[in-house]
Amino acid sequence: MKIPERLAALEAIGAIDGVVRPLMSGKEAAVYLVETRGELRVAKVYKEASRRSFQHRAEYTEGRKVRNSRQQRAIDKKSKYGREEIESAWRSAEVDAIWKLRAAGVRVPEPYDFVEGVLVMELIRGWDGGPAPRLVDVDFTPDEARDLHRILVREVCKMLCAGVIHGDLSDFNVLITPEGPVIIDFPQWVDPSGNLSARKLFVRDMDNVTSFLARFLPSLADTRFGPEMWSLYEKGTLLPDSPLTGRWRGSERQANVSRVVDEIQAAERDHRRRMGEDVEAEEEVEARPAPRKRARRQSETEAFFEGLDWRGAGDATKGPRCGPPRAPVEPPRPQARPRARPRTPAPSLPARKPRPSLKPRPRPRPSPRPRASSLPATAVARGRPSGGAGAGARVAVAVAVAGPQG
Repeated sequence: MKIPERLAALEAIGAIDGVVRPLMSGKEAAVYLVETRGELRVAKVYKEASRRSFQHRAEYTEGRKVRNSRQQRAIDKKSKYGREEIESAWRSAEVDAIWKLRAAGVRVPEPYDFVEGVLVMELIRGWDGGPAPRLVDVDFTPDEARDLHRILVREVCKMLCAGVIHGDLSDFNVLITPEGPVIIDFPQWVDPSGNLSARKLFVRDMDNVTSFLARFLPSLADTRFGPEMWSLYEKGTLLPDSPLTGRWRGSERQANVSRVVDEIQAAERDHRRRMGEDVEAEEEVEARPAPRKRARRQSETEAFFEGLDWRGAGDATKGPRCGPPRAPVEPPRPQARPRARPRTPAPSLPARKPRPSLKPRPRPRPSPRPRASSLPATAVARGRPSGGAGAGARVAVAVAVAGPQG
Protein backbone atom coordinates (compact mmCIF):
# COMPACT_ATOMS: atom_id res chain seq x y z
CA MET A 1 0.00 0.00 0.00
CA LYS A 2 1.32 3.39 -0.98
CA ILE A 3 1.23 5.81 1.94
CA PRO A 4 0.44 9.45 1.05
CA GLU A 5 3.20 11.97 1.64
CA ARG A 6 1.21 13.83 4.27
CA LEU A 7 0.62 10.68 6.31
CA ALA A 8 4.32 9.82 5.99
CA ALA A 9 5.15 13.28 7.36
CA LEU A 10 2.79 12.70 10.33
CA GLU A 11 4.40 9.33 10.96
CA ALA A 12 7.84 10.95 10.88
CA ILE A 13 6.94 13.50 13.57
CA GLY A 14 5.15 10.92 15.74
CA ALA A 15 1.58 12.15 15.29
CA ILE A 16 0.59 8.63 14.14
CA ASP A 17 2.30 5.27 14.60
CA GLY A 18 1.34 3.70 11.27
CA VAL A 19 -1.24 3.38 8.50
CA VAL A 20 -3.45 0.27 8.63
CA ARG A 21 -5.47 0.56 5.39
CA PRO A 22 -7.56 2.96 3.29
CA LEU A 23 -11.11 3.32 4.57
CA MET A 24 -12.98 5.33 1.92
CA SER A 25 -12.48 8.10 -0.62
CA GLY A 26 -14.81 10.98 -1.40
CA LYS A 27 -14.88 14.01 -3.63
CA GLU A 28 -13.09 16.17 -1.02
CA ALA A 29 -10.76 13.83 0.85
CA ALA A 30 -9.51 10.30 1.35
CA VAL A 31 -9.95 8.59 4.74
CA TYR A 32 -7.38 6.15 6.15
CA LEU A 33 -7.47 3.90 9.18
CA VAL A 34 -4.38 4.67 11.28
CA GLU A 35 -2.96 3.50 14.60
CA THR A 36 -2.06 6.03 17.27
CA ARG A 37 -0.88 5.22 20.80
CA GLY A 38 -2.23 1.68 20.60
CA GLU A 39 -5.74 2.53 19.35
CA LEU A 40 -7.36 2.87 15.93
CA ARG A 41 -8.26 6.31 14.66
CA VAL A 42 -9.21 7.93 11.38
CA ALA A 43 -6.97 10.25 9.34
CA LYS A 44 -8.69 12.43 6.77
CA VAL A 45 -6.34 13.64 4.02
CA TYR A 46 -7.81 16.53 2.01
CA LYS A 47 -7.19 16.43 -1.72
CA GLU A 48 -5.57 19.16 -3.76
CA ALA A 49 -7.80 21.74 -5.43
CA SER A 50 -7.05 20.31 -8.91
CA ARG A 51 -8.14 16.80 -7.86
CA ARG A 52 -11.37 17.67 -6.09
CA SER A 53 -14.74 17.13 -7.75
CA PHE A 54 -16.76 19.39 -5.43
CA GLN A 55 -18.61 21.96 -7.55
CA HIS A 56 -19.87 25.50 -6.84
CA ARG A 57 -17.58 25.99 -3.85
CA ALA A 58 -18.09 29.77 -3.98
CA GLU A 59 -21.74 29.25 -2.98
CA TYR A 60 -20.63 27.62 0.28
CA THR A 61 -17.73 29.93 1.15
CA GLU A 62 -19.86 33.08 0.91
CA GLY A 63 -19.84 34.93 4.22
CA ARG A 64 -16.77 33.19 5.64
CA LYS A 65 -14.27 35.56 7.22
CA VAL A 66 -10.84 35.22 8.78
CA ARG A 67 -9.59 37.20 11.75
CA ASN A 68 -6.38 38.41 10.12
CA SER A 69 -7.16 41.53 8.06
CA ARG A 70 -4.15 41.00 5.79
CA GLN A 71 -5.29 37.49 4.96
CA GLN A 72 -8.86 38.69 4.38
CA ARG A 73 -7.70 41.37 1.91
CA ALA A 74 -5.63 38.78 0.04
CA ILE A 75 -8.62 36.42 -0.08
CA ASP A 76 -10.87 39.17 -1.46
CA LYS A 77 -8.31 40.09 -4.14
CA LYS A 78 -7.68 36.38 -4.94
CA SER A 79 -3.95 36.90 -5.30
CA LYS A 80 -1.49 34.00 -5.17
CA TYR A 81 -1.18 34.35 -1.42
CA GLY A 82 -4.95 34.77 -1.19
CA ARG A 83 -5.60 31.51 -3.08
CA GLU A 84 -3.28 29.70 -0.69
CA GLU A 85 -5.20 31.15 2.25
CA ILE A 86 -8.51 30.10 0.68
CA GLU A 87 -7.22 26.54 0.40
CA SER A 88 -5.96 26.58 3.97
CA ALA A 89 -9.26 27.97 5.27
CA TRP A 90 -11.21 25.32 3.34
CA ARG A 91 -9.21 22.52 4.99
CA SER A 92 -9.48 23.92 8.49
CA ALA A 93 -13.21 24.69 8.21
CA GLU A 94 -14.22 21.18 9.25
CA VAL A 95 -12.24 21.39 12.50
CA ASP A 96 -13.94 24.67 13.42
CA ALA A 97 -17.40 23.28 12.67
CA ILE A 98 -16.82 20.07 14.65
CA TRP A 99 -15.73 21.97 17.77
CA LYS A 100 -18.80 24.24 17.55
CA LEU A 101 -21.16 21.29 17.12
CA ARG A 102 -19.63 19.29 19.96
CA ALA A 103 -20.17 22.30 22.22
CA ALA A 104 -23.83 22.35 21.12
CA GLY A 105 -24.33 18.65 21.90
CA VAL A 106 -24.50 17.35 18.31
CA ARG A 107 -23.19 13.82 17.73
CA VAL A 108 -20.07 14.29 15.57
CA PRO A 109 -16.61 12.61 15.68
CA GLU A 110 -14.11 13.92 18.23
CA PRO A 111 -11.06 15.61 16.63
CA TYR A 112 -7.57 14.93 18.01
CA ASP A 113 -4.93 16.53 15.73
CA PHE A 114 -4.87 18.71 12.65
CA VAL A 115 -1.38 18.80 11.12
CA GLU A 116 -0.37 19.77 7.55
CA GLY A 117 -3.89 19.49 6.18
CA VAL A 118 -4.56 16.08 7.80
CA LEU A 119 -7.34 15.70 10.39
CA VAL A 120 -6.93 12.86 12.88
CA MET A 121 -10.21 12.10 14.68
CA GLU A 122 -12.23 9.44 16.43
CA LEU A 123 -13.13 6.17 14.72
CA ILE A 124 -16.91 5.70 14.80
CA ARG A 125 -17.55 2.00 15.45
CA GLY A 126 -20.54 -0.13 14.50
CA TRP A 127 -22.14 -3.20 16.08
CA ASP A 128 -19.23 -5.49 15.17
CA GLY A 129 -16.56 -3.16 16.57
CA GLY A 130 -15.34 -2.12 13.14
CA PRO A 131 -16.02 1.12 11.25
CA ALA A 132 -19.70 2.08 11.40
CA PRO A 133 -21.78 1.68 8.22
CA ARG A 134 -23.31 4.61 6.39
CA LEU A 135 -27.02 5.32 6.32
CA VAL A 136 -27.23 4.29 2.66
CA ASP A 137 -25.85 0.82 3.48
CA VAL A 138 -28.51 -0.13 6.08
CA ASP A 139 -32.13 -1.24 5.73
CA PHE A 140 -34.76 -0.23 8.29
CA THR A 141 -38.23 -1.17 9.37
CA PRO A 142 -40.95 1.52 9.34
CA ASP A 143 -40.65 2.02 13.11
CA GLU A 144 -36.86 2.28 12.93
CA ALA A 145 -37.14 4.78 10.06
CA ARG A 146 -39.58 6.90 12.12
CA ASP A 147 -37.32 6.94 15.19
CA LEU A 148 -34.20 7.65 13.14
CA HIS A 149 -35.93 10.50 11.32
CA ARG A 150 -37.02 12.04 14.62
CA ILE A 151 -33.44 11.91 15.94
CA LEU A 152 -31.97 13.43 12.78
CA VAL A 153 -34.52 16.26 12.80
CA ARG A 154 -33.50 17.12 16.35
CA GLU A 155 -29.77 16.95 15.47
CA VAL A 156 -30.25 19.25 12.47
CA CYS A 157 -32.22 21.66 14.68
CA LYS A 158 -29.30 21.77 17.15
CA MET A 159 -26.90 22.46 14.27
CA LEU A 160 -28.99 25.39 13.04
CA CYS A 161 -29.19 26.84 16.56
CA ALA A 162 -25.37 26.58 16.74
CA GLY A 163 -25.02 28.54 13.49
CA VAL A 164 -23.94 25.64 11.27
CA ILE A 165 -25.62 24.27 8.14
CA HIS A 166 -24.10 21.07 6.79
CA GLY A 167 -24.61 22.02 3.13
CA ASP A 168 -24.19 18.47 1.77
CA LEU A 169 -26.14 16.31 4.21
CA SER A 170 -27.37 13.06 2.70
CA ASP A 171 -27.51 9.34 3.39
CA PHE A 172 -23.77 9.14 2.59
CA ASN A 173 -22.75 11.52 5.43
CA VAL A 174 -24.56 9.83 8.33
CA LEU A 175 -23.03 6.86 10.19
CA ILE A 176 -25.24 4.39 12.08
CA THR A 177 -24.04 3.21 15.51
CA PRO A 178 -25.73 1.38 18.40
CA GLU A 179 -25.96 4.71 20.25
CA GLY A 180 -27.58 6.53 17.32
CA PRO A 181 -26.65 8.37 14.11
CA VAL A 182 -23.41 10.36 13.82
CA ILE A 183 -23.07 13.17 11.25
CA ILE A 184 -19.73 13.53 9.45
CA ASP A 185 -18.05 15.53 6.65
CA PHE A 186 -18.20 19.30 7.32
CA PRO A 187 -15.67 21.08 5.03
CA GLN A 188 -18.49 22.79 3.10
CA TRP A 189 -20.53 23.96 6.11
CA VAL A 190 -22.40 27.25 5.75
CA ASP A 191 -23.01 30.11 8.15
CA PRO A 192 -26.79 30.80 8.10
CA SER A 193 -26.36 34.44 9.12
CA GLY A 194 -24.00 35.45 6.28
CA ASN A 195 -24.87 33.34 3.26
CA LEU A 196 -27.63 34.21 0.79
CA SER A 197 -28.09 30.54 -0.17
CA ALA A 198 -28.42 29.36 3.44
CA ARG A 199 -32.16 28.67 3.34
CA LYS A 200 -31.93 26.72 0.09
CA LEU A 201 -29.06 24.57 1.38
CA PHE A 202 -30.72 23.92 4.74
CA VAL A 203 -34.05 22.85 3.24
CA ARG A 204 -32.22 20.65 0.73
CA ASP A 205 -30.30 18.89 3.52
CA MET A 206 -33.48 18.07 5.40
CA ASP A 207 -35.25 16.97 2.23
CA ASN A 208 -32.39 14.59 1.34
CA VAL A 209 -32.63 12.76 4.66
CA THR A 210 -36.44 12.70 4.57
CA SER A 211 -36.64 11.38 1.02
CA PHE A 212 -34.23 8.51 1.84
CA LEU A 213 -36.10 7.38 4.97
CA ALA A 214 -39.42 7.74 3.10
CA ARG A 215 -38.44 4.59 1.18
CA PHE A 216 -39.13 2.63 4.36
CA LEU A 217 -41.95 4.87 5.67
CA PRO A 218 -43.78 6.66 2.80
CA SER A 219 -45.73 8.94 5.15
CA LEU A 220 -42.51 10.89 5.86
CA ALA A 221 -42.61 12.32 2.34
CA ASP A 222 -45.48 14.64 3.35
CA THR A 223 -43.56 16.33 6.18
CA ARG A 224 -41.99 19.81 5.85
CA PHE A 225 -39.58 20.07 8.77
CA GLY A 226 -36.98 22.08 6.84
CA PRO A 227 -39.13 25.14 6.03
CA GLU A 228 -40.74 24.98 9.49
CA MET A 229 -37.39 25.16 11.30
CA TRP A 230 -36.14 27.90 9.02
CA SER A 231 -39.24 30.06 9.57
CA LEU A 232 -38.72 29.78 13.35
CA TYR A 233 -35.04 30.62 12.91
CA GLU A 234 -35.89 33.78 10.93
CA LYS A 235 -38.26 34.88 13.69
CA GLY A 236 -35.59 34.22 16.34
CA THR A 237 -37.75 31.69 18.22
CA LEU A 238 -35.99 28.45 17.27
CA LEU A 239 -34.55 26.47 20.20
CA PRO A 240 -32.90 23.02 20.32
CA ASP A 241 -36.02 21.63 21.98
CA SER A 242 -38.65 23.63 20.08
CA PRO A 243 -41.77 21.55 19.30
CA LEU A 244 -41.94 20.69 15.59
CA THR A 245 -44.91 19.23 13.72
CA GLY A 246 -43.68 18.94 10.13
CA ARG A 247 -46.91 20.56 8.88
CA TRP A 248 -45.97 23.91 7.39
CA ARG A 249 -47.63 26.16 4.85
CA GLY A 250 -46.04 29.20 3.34
CA SER A 251 -47.57 32.63 3.61
CA GLU A 252 -50.20 33.41 0.97
CA ARG A 253 -50.21 37.17 1.51
CA GLN A 254 -49.31 39.25 -1.51
CA ALA A 255 -46.60 41.82 -1.17
CA ASN A 256 -47.73 45.46 -1.08
CA VAL A 257 -45.43 46.76 -3.80
CA SER A 258 -46.74 50.33 -3.70
CA ARG A 259 -46.02 50.59 0.02
CA VAL A 260 -42.49 49.30 -0.50
CA VAL A 261 -41.94 51.88 -3.26
CA ASP A 262 -43.27 54.66 -1.02
CA GLU A 263 -40.87 53.66 1.75
CA ILE A 264 -37.95 53.64 -0.69
CA GLN A 265 -38.86 57.08 -2.00
CA ALA A 266 -39.26 58.43 1.53
CA ALA A 267 -35.84 57.11 2.48
CA GLU A 268 -34.35 58.68 -0.64
CA ARG A 269 -35.96 62.07 0.11
CA ASP A 270 -34.68 61.90 3.67
CA HIS A 271 -31.16 61.18 2.41
CA ARG A 272 -31.27 64.06 -0.08
CA ARG A 273 -32.59 66.39 2.62
CA ARG A 274 -29.64 65.48 4.86
CA MET A 275 -27.28 66.18 1.95
CA GLY A 276 -28.65 69.76 1.79
CA GLU A 277 -30.83 69.52 -1.32
CA ASP A 278 -34.10 71.48 -1.57
CA VAL A 279 -36.50 68.55 -1.85
CA GLU A 280 -39.65 70.56 -1.01
CA ALA A 281 -39.14 72.92 -3.99
CA GLU A 282 -38.76 70.01 -6.39
CA GLU A 283 -41.89 68.32 -5.06
CA GLU A 284 -43.83 71.60 -5.44
CA VAL A 285 -42.75 71.87 -9.08
CA GLU A 286 -43.76 68.28 -9.75
CA ALA A 287 -47.18 68.81 -8.13
CA ARG A 288 -48.08 71.83 -10.32
CA PRO A 289 -50.94 71.26 -12.79
CA ALA A 290 -50.09 70.89 -16.44
CA PRO A 291 -50.36 73.99 -18.67
CA ARG A 292 -53.60 74.63 -20.54
CA LYS A 293 -52.09 73.91 -23.92
CA ARG A 294 -50.77 70.54 -22.79
CA ALA A 295 -54.10 69.67 -21.12
CA ARG A 296 -56.03 70.61 -24.29
CA ARG A 297 -53.79 68.46 -26.44
CA GLN A 298 -54.22 65.56 -24.08
CA SER A 299 -58.03 65.88 -24.12
CA GLU A 300 -58.06 66.08 -27.93
CA THR A 301 -55.90 62.98 -28.18
CA GLU A 302 -58.15 61.05 -25.81
CA ALA A 303 -61.26 62.14 -27.73
CA PHE A 304 -59.66 61.05 -31.01
CA PHE A 305 -58.74 57.57 -29.80
CA GLU A 306 -62.11 56.95 -28.12
CA GLY A 307 -63.95 56.65 -31.44
CA LEU A 308 -61.44 54.65 -33.42
CA ASP A 309 -62.63 51.30 -34.78
CA TRP A 310 -59.55 49.15 -34.47
CA ARG A 311 -59.32 45.60 -35.67
CA GLY A 312 -60.24 42.93 -33.11
CA ALA A 313 -62.25 45.16 -30.77
CA GLY A 314 -65.68 44.01 -29.67
CA ASP A 315 -68.91 46.01 -29.78
CA ALA A 316 -68.69 46.79 -26.09
CA THR A 317 -65.24 48.28 -26.41
CA LYS A 318 -65.99 50.47 -29.42
CA GLY A 319 -66.71 54.07 -28.55
CA PRO A 320 -68.88 56.52 -30.52
CA ARG A 321 -67.43 57.70 -33.77
CA CYS A 322 -66.24 61.30 -33.84
CA GLY A 323 -66.22 63.41 -36.96
CA PRO A 324 -67.76 62.71 -40.40
CA PRO A 325 -67.90 59.15 -41.66
CA ARG A 326 -64.86 58.07 -43.57
CA ALA A 327 -65.15 57.36 -47.29
CA PRO A 328 -64.34 53.83 -48.41
CA VAL A 329 -60.80 53.50 -49.51
CA GLU A 330 -60.37 52.06 -53.01
CA PRO A 331 -57.57 49.60 -53.50
CA PRO A 332 -54.72 50.94 -55.60
CA ARG A 333 -54.85 50.09 -59.29
CA PRO A 334 -52.06 48.00 -60.68
CA GLN A 335 -49.69 50.03 -62.81
CA ALA A 336 -47.95 48.74 -65.91
CA ARG A 337 -44.28 48.34 -65.56
CA PRO A 338 -42.28 50.54 -67.96
CA ARG A 339 -40.45 48.77 -70.72
CA ALA A 340 -36.80 48.33 -70.25
CA ARG A 341 -34.67 50.30 -72.65
CA PRO A 342 -32.14 48.40 -74.74
CA ARG A 343 -28.68 48.83 -73.49
CA THR A 344 -26.24 50.47 -75.91
CA PRO A 345 -22.74 49.11 -76.01
CA ALA A 346 -20.20 51.27 -74.33
CA PRO A 347 -17.89 53.16 -76.75
CA SER A 348 -14.49 51.64 -77.20
CA LEU A 349 -11.71 53.63 -75.67
CA PRO A 350 -8.58 54.48 -77.71
CA ALA A 351 -5.52 52.49 -76.96
CA ARG A 352 -3.31 54.06 -74.41
CA LYS A 353 0.11 55.29 -75.44
CA PRO A 354 2.99 53.57 -73.79
CA ARG A 355 4.34 55.51 -70.93
CA PRO A 356 7.89 56.85 -71.27
CA SER A 357 10.57 55.11 -69.35
CA LEU A 358 11.29 56.66 -66.03
CA LYS A 359 14.87 55.47 -65.89
CA PRO A 360 17.33 58.37 -65.39
CA ARG A 361 19.56 59.18 -68.35
CA PRO A 362 23.32 58.69 -67.90
CA ARG A 363 25.17 61.91 -67.21
CA PRO A 364 28.44 62.72 -69.14
CA ARG A 365 31.56 62.28 -67.15
CA PRO A 366 33.51 65.52 -66.47
CA SER A 367 36.86 65.96 -68.31
CA PRO A 368 39.97 65.48 -66.21
CA ARG A 369 41.62 68.57 -64.89
CA PRO A 370 44.92 69.66 -66.58
CA ARG A 371 48.06 69.20 -64.57
CA ALA A 372 49.63 72.26 -63.05
CA SER A 373 52.56 73.85 -64.98
CA SER A 374 56.07 73.46 -63.68
CA LEU A 375 56.81 77.15 -64.28
CA PRO A 376 57.05 79.39 -61.27
CA ALA A 377 54.31 81.72 -62.43
CA THR A 378 51.98 81.43 -65.39
CA ALA A 379 48.96 83.18 -66.67
CA VAL A 380 46.85 81.00 -68.91
CA ALA A 381 44.28 82.44 -71.23
CA ARG A 382 41.64 79.88 -72.03
CA GLY A 383 40.93 79.08 -75.68
CA ARG A 384 39.05 76.58 -77.75
CA PRO A 385 40.40 74.29 -80.41
CA SER A 386 39.32 75.57 -83.83
CA GLY A 387 39.99 72.66 -86.10
CA GLY A 388 40.73 69.03 -86.36
CA ALA A 389 43.37 67.04 -84.69
CA GLY A 390 46.15 68.17 -87.16
CA ALA A 391 45.44 71.86 -86.76
CA GLY A 392 46.41 71.73 -83.08
CA ALA A 393 45.03 73.93 -80.44
CA ARG A 394 45.34 77.65 -80.34
CA VAL A 395 46.33 78.56 -76.86
CA ALA A 396 47.59 82.01 -75.84
CA VAL A 397 50.12 81.82 -73.10
CA ALA A 398 51.73 84.84 -71.47
CA VAL A 399 54.86 84.04 -69.60
CA ALA A 400 56.32 86.48 -67.13
CA VAL A 401 59.98 86.19 -66.73
CA ALA A 402 60.97 85.73 -63.17
CA GLY A 403 63.42 88.17 -61.64
CA PRO A 404 64.38 91.77 -62.59
CA GLN A 405 66.27 92.45 -65.82
CA GLY A 406 69.64 94.07 -65.33
